Amino acid sequence: MQGYIININRAKNEDLIVTIISKENLQTVYRFYGARHGVINLGFKIDYELESSYKSSIPRLRDVIHLGFKWITDRNRLRAWQDFTALFYQHLKQAEDIENFYFHLLDEAALKWDKQNPKRAAIEAYSKLLKYEGRLHSENICFLCNEKVETDISLIRGFLPTHKECSHTYQINKDALKELYLNGSSLFLTDKETDRLWYVLLEGL
Repeated sequence: MQGYIININRAKNEDLIVTIISKENLQTVYRFYGARHGVINLGFKIDYELESSYKSSIPRLRDVIHLGFKWITDRNRLRAWQDFTALFYQHLKQAEDIENFYFHLLDEAALKWDKQNPKRAAIEAYSKLLKYEGRLHSENICFLCNEKVETDISLIRGFLPTHKECSHTYQINKDALKELYLNGSSLFLTDKETDRLWYVLLEGL
């Protein structure tokens, strides 16, 4: 099976507790330390097998193959990818079952990661996630004062819309946001707007 590593915790003797988004579900598995084992890291897409054991309540991760992308050796792109994928752990860790949407969303973003600014790829993916989860606020009602936002919009965590005067944050062009929400495209966002939305995204999914 295949999946993306969204969290790694150290256990005893350099063993690892690894959380993976697969097509089927969210899996927490045990990785024994060994010199012959391939290196795994946060954000890696891997092909793997699971082995159950009566000695442990969680399965063992084995036969791991790293399914790398061309951009994986680019330090800045890799760091941005790890920041992005780590957000999924906090967002999904309480879920018992998840749909394959999240795996396919990461697949789609990973393929875009070297073709455009990674921040834009992440923002586009996040807008699709919000729409899928029914949390995309496109009606432009200020989250803080409950009045309609008539001008450009300021966004806070969860891409919640606010007036600039209410949240004291940088404004995003309304038409650029409409393109993002309707077509999943960041084309009309400026670099400064992109940086702002990336910062908001890093606050949590």
